Amino acid sequence: MTRSHVVWNDHIALAMAASQGWALCTIVAIEGSFSRRLGAQLAVSDQGEVVGSLADGCLERQLVTEADLARQDQSPRLVRFGKGSQSIDFQLPCGSSIDVLVDPEPNRVELREALASLSRRDLASITLPIVGEAEFPKRHYRPAPRLLLLGTGPEVDAALDLAANLAITVDVQRPAGEGGSTQGLFLGKIPSGLWADRWTAIALLFHDHEWERALLAWALTTDAFFVGAQGGAQIRSRRREDLLAAGLDEIAIARVSSPVGLIPHARDPQTLALSLLAEVIAKYDAGAAG
Repeated sequence: MTRSHVVWNDHIALAMAASQGWALCTIVAIEGSFSRRLGAQLAVSDQGEVVGSLADGCLERQLVTEADLARQDQSPRLVRFGKGSQSIDFQLPCGSSIDVLVDPEPNRVELREALASLSRRDLASITLPIVGEAEFPKRHYRPAPRLLLLGTGPEVDAALDLAANLAITVDVQRPAGEGGSTQGLFLGKIPSGLWADRWTAIALLFHDHEWERALLAWALTTDAFFVGAQGGAQIRSRRREDLLAAGLDEIAIARVSSPVGLIPHARDPQTLALSLLAEVIAKYDAGAAG
């Protein structure tokens, strides 16, 4: 079973700006503190529609105006907000400032090529335009995070629902026969077609840990940026012995996050799901996915 979304949050503006009539706005400099990261983007249509978010709404409304001005000039413009800005109506906290590059006509062929690369789960980049003497580096994109859930029980259902709300692509594999299905996992076997790339997180959610032996050994041979498995201290000790017996070394075994998640001692499925997803996104966001 797979739940998927066309774009990850970081790719929404890119996808919209690939269509005619949309300007692409990119934060290209930050001085001080700001709530968004360098490279954050939103898209503005020629009808004033905004897709994406850079602040609390005030900045977005101003960028609609800036995009209209850029269209009139038929050229990209660099706009400063906060300290040093010509606009006194928009202030940032603690004397901070940001520079936003507003491109009314981004290279839509390049944008579509970047989207195609991301759909193939490859790295992508676009070239930002030159404004005056300022030349900006390329904007790089990673494929969206994907979660491979292997397990059974209410924890899997809770994680599946929460991941859907976060626009994370989720693949779920449950034991064959669950829910009447003849497809799925068989004890001690790795299903054909099971895969994980370096933007995939693998989580094993089993109460009967016999199910995880072959699957966890397989997971540790992949490039997955996260491998997690639930279980208490006794399970973790036995798991280590099983993985050593399967031929994995201590470095590989140390990749296993267990107990899984950022919240200690999660005691219900919803809390465990939240804990798991928080750890997955934290590691992806920190760049552990490459």
